[in-house]
Amino acid sequence: MPEHKNKAADPKPDSPSNLTGRLLFPVIIATLLLAVAGIGWFLLSSTPTPVALAPAPTAQPAKARPVAMPPATMVDEVQCQGCHSPQVKDWQGSHHQLAMQDANADTVLGDFNNVSFKAENETTRFSRKDDAFWVNTPGIDGKNADFKVAYTFGIAPLQQYLIEVGEGRLQALGVAWDTEKHRWFHLYPGQGVNFKNPLHWSKPSQNANFMCVECHTTGFKRNFDAAKNTFDSQWNSLGVGCQACHGPASNHLQWTAKKGDLVHKGFAVDLKDQNATVELETCARCHSRRAPLGDGFTVGKRLMDDYLLSALTRELYALDGKIKDEVFEHGSFAQSKMADKGVRCSNCHNPHSNELKAPGNGVCLQCHNTAGKTAVAGVDGKGLQAKNYDSIEHTRHTMGQPGSQCVDCHMPGKFYMGNDFRHDHSFSIPNPERAKKLGTPDACLTCHQGKAGDKVTEQFKLWNAASAPQAPRYDESLWLIRNGQPGAAQALKEQLQRSNLPAIQRATLLAELALYPSEQALKLASKDLNNPAPQVRESAIRAISAILPPAERAPLLTPLLVDPVKAVRIAAARDLLGAARDGLGNARGNWDVAIGEYEAVQNSLAERAEANLNLAMLYQANGRSAEVEGLLRTALKRDPDFYPALVTLVQWLEAAGRKQEAQALLDQGLKDHPQAALLQHSLGLALIRAGKTAQAMPALLKAARLEPQNAQYGYVLAVALHDSGKVDEACLELERLLKEQPANRNARLSLIQYYLENGQEPKAQVLLQGWKKMNMGDPALK
Repeated sequence: MPEHKNKAADPKPDSPSNLTGRLLFPVIIATLLLAVAGIGWFLLSSTPTPVALAPAPTAQPAKARPVAMPPATMVDEVQCQGCHSPQVKDWQGSHHQLAMQDANADTVLGDFNNVSFKAENETTRFSRKDDAFWVNTPGIDGKNADFKVAYTFGIAPLQQYLIEVGEGRLQALGVAWDTEKHRWFHLYPGQGVNFKNPLHWSKPSQNANFMCVECHTTGFKRNFDAAKNTFDSQWNSLGVGCQACHGPASNHLQWTAKKGDLVHKGFAVDLKDQNATVELETCARCHSRRAPLGDGFTVGKRLMDDYLLSALTRELYALDGKIKDEVFEHGSFAQSKMADKGVRCSNCHNPHSNELKAPGNGVCLQCHNTAGKTAVAGVDGKGLQAKNYDSIEHTRHTMGQPGSQCVDCHMPGKFYMGNDFRHDHSFSIPNPERAKKLGTPDACLTCHQGKAGDKVTEQFKLWNAASAPQAPRYDESLWLIRNGQPGAAQALKEQLQRSNLPAIQRATLLAELALYPSEQALKLASKDLNNPAPQVRESAIRAISAILPPAERAPLLTPLLVDPVKAVRIAAARDLLGAARDGLGNARGNWDVAIGEYEAVQNSLAERAEANLNLAMLYQANGRSAEVEGLLRTALKRDPDFYPALVTLVQWLEAAGRKQEAQALLDQGLKDHPQAALLQHSLGLALIRAGKTAQAMPALLKAARLEPQNAQYGYVLAVALHDSGKVDEACLELERLLKEQPANRNARLSLIQYYLENGQEPKAQVLLQGWKKMNMGDPALK
C-alpha cells in the first residue's frame, strides 16, 4: 500500500546566568513545553536500544525469548478487518479513527459559507471554492492571504483545521469550530495572539508536523530535511489505527498464515501483558505531557527510549498533583492508587471505541462494591472495603444529582482549548480544609463557593472527625518545600525515604533537592540512581548534577552511561560533559557512545530552534567552535522569536571581538520585542560587561519587572545594585524576591551578606535562623 504524505502546494509566506560573558545557557534541555497534541519541546538524543520492561541497571537480565523476528513493517489496515471485526466495529466512528481526516464535504464540520470571525484584532474568513475549503487570515507577515485547509483535526467538542503553507508545512489554525454550540471561537482568547505572538497559528509553536500529527495518524514520520528546511511528512494511515498501538503487523500476518511460535503472535508487544506498564506506556505516548527524543517511536521499547516525560512541575500541576496546564491523562494517573494496584486504561475504557466500559458509576463499581472484591483480572484488590459506594451515605448527594457520580468528586477537571473538558485521573479524595491551606483545587469548593464553601468545609471536618492521623502527605510536604517553610528539608527527606511513593512524585521531589543541598540529599539522590523507574533515575541525575561539580559527580553517574533506557543514558552523558574534558578513565568509551546519542537526538529535531541551540552548546563545549555560529543562526532561521538563541549568538559574537555586530543584533531584537524580559536582561548584562553599570540598571530592572517570578532576573539586578554601591536597594530587591520565592537559596545567602555589610546584623540573624530551620544540613551554613 502506498504511503500517504502531506501534499504542500502553497508557497512559503515571508517569513546569564553570570556577568562574565560565557554563553547564557548550559548544555541542557530547553525547558519550554507546549501542550499541542501532547508533544512538548525540549531536546535530548537517541539511537535505538532494545529494552524489555527492565527496571534499574542492576536488575538481572530477562530470560531469552524464543524465535527472533525480522523487523516488522506497516501493512494496509484493511487487512485487520477480516479477523478482528468486533474491534473494527467499535473503532469505526471513534475519536481515534476520526482524529485526522482529509478535508472534504463529509469531514469538515465548520461553517465555510463565506462567514467571517473576528478575534484578537484579526479577521478570519471561511469559504469554499469548488470542492476545497479556504481560510483568509493574517499569515506570518501579518497580511491577509488565502490558505487551503488540508486536514480536519478531531471531531468533538471542537474541530481544528490544518493549513498548508508550503514546503511541506502544516500549521494548526488558531480559530476552531465548536461542534456543540456551532460557532467559531479563538483558542487563545484575550491573549493578544496576533502575527507577532509566538502562539499565532503561523509560528513554529503551531507547526503540526512537529506538534500534533504524530498522535493523530498511524506510522507517522516528520521527515524534516535540514538542508532544504522542508518537510516530507508521511504516514501509513490517517487516524489512530490498529498499528498505532499494536505496532507494524507484517509479522502478525505471517503468524496468521502459519500459526508458528512467533513471540506475541508476531507483534512487538502484548498489550495484555501481565505487567500493566506495557499498556500504560503505549497509551502514554500520546496521552502524556512529554518531549520527543527522535522522529516517531518504536513499539516494544520503553516510553523513555522515545520521549522525556514531564514531572509534576508547578507550571503543569497543582501542589497536590491535580491537572493545571494541559497535561493529558498519564501524569495524573501515574500518581494514583489505581496505577499502584495494577489498573490499566482498558479496565475503564474500551480502547477501540474510546467509550467507558460501563455507564454511570459502573466502571468504578467493578472494584469499589458491596462485596469488597475486584471483578477486574490483574488488579490487586487488597485493601478494598465492602461498601455501597453508590449510596447517598457515601456520596452525600442525592442520586442522579451533581455530586452523586464518582467522577464528580474524585475526577474533577478543567476546560482546555476553549471547550474541551478533561477529567483529572489522580482519583484524589476531596478535602476542602486541606485545599484552602495549600491553595489547591477541590471538588467540594468548586461547586460550593463563598459562604456555602465554608459550610461544606465545616461539615467535611465533622464527617471525617474519626479518621486516623496519616503519615506526612506528599502535597503537604511539597507545600513546605516550595514555600521555604521550617522543616522543608526534613519533609523532603521523609518523602524520599518512602518506599511506596509513586515514581512521578519521587522524580518531582528529586528536582527540589537543588534548593536543599546536604550530605543527606546527596545520599537520597544517589540511591535513586538505581530506582526501577527510568523517570526517577533521570531526575536523580539532574539532582546530583545540581549538587556536585562535574569531577565529583563522575563516579556516581558513569554507570548510567549504559542504562537500558535512552533518556537516562543521554542525561548522564550530558551532565558528564565537563568531566569528560579531563577524561573519564575506563568510562570514556561509554560516554562517547552516549553523548553521540545525545547529539543524534538534536539532529533528529533539526526543525526546532532549541535543538540547534543545544547542538551549538555541545559543540562549544566539545571544542568544535567552528560550527557554533552557524547553528545559532540556523536556530534563529527556524524561529526568529527564539530569544535564547538570539542572546547566545550575541554573547558568542561579543566574545569573538565582533561587538558592533553583537550590539546591532541585540538592538534589533529589542526593537522588535521591547517587552521580552530575556532580551532586556541580556542588554543589562552586555552593558555591565562593557563597564557601563549605570546604563545597565534600567534594562535589568525592566527584565525583573516584566517577569517578577524569574529568580535569575531579580537576583542579577540585586547583585548589580550592590556592586554599584546601592546596598539598600539591593536588599529591597532580594527581600522582594524572597517574598515571592522563600526557598531561593542564592537570594537568602546574598541578603544575609548584604545585611551584615550594611550593619543590619539582627535582620541577618533572623534570616540565618530561618535558613537553619529550613535546612540545617546546608553546607553553606558550615
